Amino acid sequence: MEAAFFDLDKTVIAKTSIIAYAPALRKNGYLSLPMAVRTAWGHLLFKFFGADEETLDKARKTALRLATGMNQKAMKRLVRDNLTEVIEPIVYDDAIDLIEEHKLKGHLLVLISASPTEIVEPLAEHLGINEFIATTPVVDSEGRYTGEVEFYAAGANKAEAIIDLSLEKNISLQNSWAYSDSSTDLPMLELVGNPVAVNPDRELRKQAEERNWPVLEFVRPIALGDRVPLNRKWIAVTVLTFLLGTGLVKTIKRLRSTN
Repeated sequence: MEAAFFDLDKTVIAKTSIIAYAPALRKNGYLSLPMAVRTAWGHLLFKFFGADEETLDKARKTALRLATGMNQKAMKRLVRDNLTEVIEPIVYDDAIDLIEEHKLKGHLLVLISASPTEIVEPLAEHLGINEFIATTPVVDSEGRYTGEVEFYAAGANKAEAIIDLSLEKNISLQNSWAYSDSSTDLPMLELVGNPVAVNPDRELRKQAEERNWPVLEFVRPIALGDRVPLNRKWIAVTVLTFLLGTGLVKTIKRLRSTN
């Protein structure tokens, strides 16, 4: 079996998913304004200056502190309730085309992200993606986040999870694809026979050029609803009904004016 592994943030969607949900989290009392600003600033530093394992670990601990004490069911409900408003408008049109292309070829589709399962799972379902790999937070007996994680889906951990999935699903990694924007995903990209850099950061762009990997530039996010094919028969019936209705109104007015 062949597969296509898609990183989420800045590859499938135009923003970091956690940042995209910040307004909804703040509106529902999960995130204070200073916390939201600090989270956004940390994201900017990460994107522009890169991140080694130590920086990634600090970012993980910060995110875990923010989530500590939150109710998991409430978080899942918030994510799903705001999916259309938050995520749909920032999905890259080109990413959807790629997903559809791989789907038509019968490839297993996998969405993989360091974002928590609560965000990645519903988005994978929404995009029609078969499998997902995401960070798994620990929840206590009362259903609240403890601030720890069972699995952190970043860096080398992504590659290990892909290997485990490939063994489970009998996936040929040599004949598979992987798409990412970040140099921290080099372990994932190096696993497959067809690595592709998408909107790459400086280090990944350098690595892609040195290794002759394809580089894609996605620039146009589009609401998924805008991609729904129009029903031409429905349009024809609607137009005809409108024209007939307009003609009927004019006829009635003309008859009234002659009386």
